[in-house]
Amino acid sequence: MATPQYDENSIKTLESLEHIRRRPGMYIGRMGDGSHPDDGIYVLLKEIVDNSIDEFIMGCGKRIEITVEGPRVTVRDYGRGIPLQKLVECVSVINTGGKYNDDAFQFSIGMNGVGSKAVNALSREFVVRSVRDGKFREARFERGKLKETLEGKTEDRNGTWTLFEPDGELFPGFSFRQEYVEKRIWMYAYLNSGLSLYYNNQRYYSSSGLRDLLEAETGDEKLYDVIAFRSKEVEFALTHSDRYGEISFSFVNGQFTHDGGTHLSAFKEGVLKGINEFSGKNYKADDVRDGLIGAIAVKVREPMFESQTKNRLSNTDIRGPVVNAVRDALVDYLYKNAATAEIILEKVARNEHMHREIQEVKKKSRESSQKTRLRIPKLKDCKFHTGDKWPRKVEPKETMIFLTEGNSAAGSLEVCRDVDCQAIFALRGKPLNCYGLKRDKIYSNEELMFLTQALGIEEDTESLRYDKVVIATDADVDGMHIRNLLITYFLTFFDQLVLSGHLFILDTPLFRVRTSQKECIYCYSEGERDAAAEKLGKKAEVTRFKGLGEISPKEFGQFIGKDIRLQPVTLENMRNIPETLGFFMGANTPERKDYIMTNLEVSKYE
Repeated sequence: MATPQYDENSIKTLESLEHIRRRPGMYIGRMGDGSHPDDGIYVLLKEIVDNSIDEFIMGCGKRIEITVEGPRVTVRDYGRGIPLQKLVECVSVINTGGKYNDDAFQFSIGMNGVGSKAVNALSREFVVRSVRDGKFREARFERGKLKETLEGKTEDRNGTWTLFEPDGELFPGFSFRQEYVEKRIWMYAYLNSGLSLYYNNQRYYSSSGLRDLLEAETGDEKLYDVIAFRSKEVEFALTHSDRYGEISFSFVNGQFTHDGGTHLSAFKEGVLKGINEFSGKNYKADDVRDGLIGAIAVKVREPMFESQTKNRLSNTDIRGPVVNAVRDALVDYLYKNAATAEIILEKVARNEHMHREIQEVKKKSRESSQKTRLRIPKLKDCKFHTGDKWPRKVEPKETMIFLTEGNSAAGSLEVCRDVDCQAIFALRGKPLNCYGLKRDKIYSNEELMFLTQALGIEEDTESLRYDKVVIATDADVDGMHIRNLLITYFLTFFDQLVLSGHLFILDTPLFRVRTSQKECIYCYSEGERDAAAEKLGKKAEVTRFKGLGEISPKEFGQFIGKDIRLQPVTLENMRNIPETLGFFMGANTPERKDYIMTNLEVSKYE
């Protein structure tokens, strides 16, 4: 085989926006069609709104208007407006912007001069209009290429107006989901009290910031009124519920960091130190945090994130100030509010007692645990995990574990999986229904104990060994039941794992449509099946897959590779969890039966 030519003609220099179009994942993470809240089209919206939020943070403009009509998005703020003569450069030349000037932007979200350029490059159409002191300048782009500019006089108020439409070639079949956009806008409102956001003419406003966020998330579940504190650079809120585990929301300069970071760790440390200082005891971290629901927002002059998508903060210099601020404010509050302090200490004492009982259960199963420490039954592990310290061949975001029912499905997965980043845990049957159970049941139930150990979440969900936990069950009644039992297990004991976006359902084809000439189309819905059958003609043979084991390993490989389809398990807020679990997994058999019979749909291919 001849060696490929490599000379000066092989070296290419891409224009900045062209590089974004060639490697969009570097700038906005996952692409997707809008079916997942982290899909790129929502990152594009976020990047534009972030610029408007930065204006509000600097005290310029208290109103932002956002509209989403089909594929087109517009954002209008009433800030200072982009300097007119630098308008084109600010939205088309990487590393150009005002965020490098600390006097102009002290606590901005964007710091790398990339955000609006990425939106421009990845949009079919991008238009930006800036108004400053009676003058305007407008620039229109198509797929990152400047098409025209306009300028003149206007009576409009100062500020910036942006229109963009994501490029359908890069985001095929995309659409914006109302619930995902609305949740992002509520987060902006909670983080910027006093700011009015209008989404499709509906106002989103918060007067109490993170306190309002926790009130909306917890409802009647909270054991005491939300404790809230706000200074110039640190804001936090917290309460407790009787749920297991902990729920946390963390933000930096108005950016939601769903993977946490140093600010979240410092907040938790501050809460622990504050309660220990007030009580005069030495409670362990899990005694204080079990049932804790908290939110922390910090303002940092030069935030350092692990990627352009800004999911995790890595600044180490903020730890001390945040710990001290949280500890001091909490101690002061507890001294001034004796009734709330008593409720908190009672909750912590119950947690301490519960954890002692769990330790006793763990001791009884220690022999079994020791035997499985190095090799957990039914776990086919991968080589690399999210917490590994040595150099990795794969990125942490690529690691996943499939939870399958039985050996048949596990066998198909094992043959074609990527051994570097894809693990398999085979369930032996239907797992225990965890609704209404205490946490010690995890350690007295062998299967749940092995599953918890395999995931690495015995102590807390931050130790999760895989970025994605993927439920891979059959598309039949038993498979759906197992799926619901697993979701119940996670929502009962490890709901933070779900709220952080780590739980998924594997979407595998329901139908195979093929002709005798072996022309084959895999279909994920009845609509796709009907279209494929029409395309292939009357001789088309339709096969309905009911179990993963029915799909041969040769076929299955393509469904867990680069084109894997994962449906995220998402929640609007945590206050819906008890009612939802109680209805579907509790003892209300007649009501549940009526619901199922009313909503049951039967396919002719079943």
